[in-house]
Amino acid sequence: MPNRRQSAAILVLVFTLCLPAFSQSTAAEPLLAGVARIEITKPDIARVNDPCYAKALVLKQGDTTAVLITVDAVAIGGIGAIPDSFMQTVRDELRQDPGISPENLVVNASHCHGVVRSDSDQLVVKIVREAAKQMEPVRVSVGTAHEPRISENRRVYLKDGSQVDMRRAYSFAWDEDIAKVGPIDPEVGLLRLDREDGRPLAVVYNFACHPIMNPPSKGSSADFPGYASTLVETAFDGDAMAFFIQGCGGDINPVRYKEVHQPPDAETLGYFLGTRVLDAAQELPRSDSQSLEIDHQILTIPRATDYQQRIDAIETERDKLVNSLRRTNINFKTFMPLLIQQKMNPEFPSAYAQGYLHDEQIERDDLKRLDAENKAQVEAYLANIKVMEELTRLNANLALLKRHQKETEEADSSTVSVEMCALRIGDFKLVTFPGELTVEVGLNIKKQIDDPGAFVAGYTNGYIYYTPTVAQRTNTGYAQEDCDTLVAPEWQELFETSAVRMLRDLAESKE
Repeated sequence: MPNRRQSAAILVLVFTLCLPAFSQSTAAEPLLAGVARIEITKPDIARVNDPCYAKALVLKQGDTTAVLITVDAVAIGGIGAIPDSFMQTVRDELRQDPGISPENLVVNASHCHGVVRSDSDQLVVKIVREAAKQMEPVRVSVGTAHEPRISENRRVYLKDGSQVDMRRAYSFAWDEDIAKVGPIDPEVGLLRLDREDGRPLAVVYNFACHPIMNPPSKGSSADFPGYASTLVETAFDGDAMAFFIQGCGGDINPVRYKEVHQPPDAETLGYFLGTRVLDAAQELPRSDSQSLEIDHQILTIPRATDYQQRIDAIETERDKLVNSLRRTNINFKTFMPLLIQQKMNPEFPSAYAQGYLHDEQIERDDLKRLDAENKAQVEAYLANIKVMEELTRLNANLALLKRHQKETEEADSSTVSVEMCALRIGDFKLVTFPGELTVEVGLNIKKQIDDPGAFVAGYTNGYIYYTPTVAQRTNTGYAQEDCDTLVAPEWQELFETSAVRMLRDLAESKE
């Protein structure tokens, strides 16, 4: 009969031999994934610079199936060619075949301004079914990259405390009026899924910036995300499919968006981003978790009620500006030569220096009087130009306010119901929203959650226009984000609170 020491050794041996079987029986089910894509560019448009795609990533673990879809389009409904019925059609079709729960679909629009087919819903259904048929076991790697070179905040703070934005629809603020610029989010959220043999199947990257560098001059384009994804896919020899997830880019433009000295070009920006993604994706650490989780909720947000107040304020400001226009003796033809003369030589603008230095007092006095009169005329004309630019900006944003006021008055509810999703793939966590989230919203959520694997996406599962911060929403300078919106300022706290809770719930979930 074994002694006490031998008995203990036998127990340790038995426990050690049984441990692998115990761990295997309690471990999570294997994570499966499949990918597919299809071109959705409208076939009969006059000019195409590069193709637009819809891509599907189908994930399955045990009884849970989740689908991540990216679409090279301006929005999922609301504006552009994709109809408002898109989400319902895709959900109904996929619930029937292959039996995917409607709440488990996450569809993100890149917000590029490519021209796509109106039947994109049927094409998306096709690729999801295709991806679901070719799923295979995958392993998850998660991390981040840093790309500060390709984006800028299109809003600036003026010295009077207001904010204005940069659009091609109107002139930008004058340099001497700008006090500071808004922030950007240079973080790129990364997820890589590898096959069992180590080859990558999918690279998902989340980044915040409007893809609006190519159109309209170059025709339909997927813009910089298209170039970035092509670079990644080419570098991986076609083994991996790249998925761009638009982040909180509501007030983020591609850098030098209003450049007039060279043609706008998204290709360089795309290669900058794609190189960052590729370099980081090849070095991502394996995720401790390999679990798949998805959460879904409907958030009720109050509609804006201050349209008339803001409309009245803009119209009052517009009247004030019109009344401030100054009388001038010059027109543009005479303004430009005078301006150049004054800038070239402020001391002697109207003649050679000799004339000003002549001994004859009368000639010198005549030139000085002429210079003073011309300077006053140029200053008045410049002031009128500035007023014209401000009027153009106010008129553009006034039209947005009036459009949304009409839509709100015709609505049958004082609230807007929007869909939020929270998706976890290993240590990669993503919370989504259908609005054009401005960058500070995403930065606030990331700061609160303090999780290097947590990211935020707008433009997902619908479209409700811009969703600015409270400070932006009540801005007296009037920018597109302030005026092209359906929601009351209270929306921000409601969303941020829900987003943080959903991300924390994902982080606390166990395999």
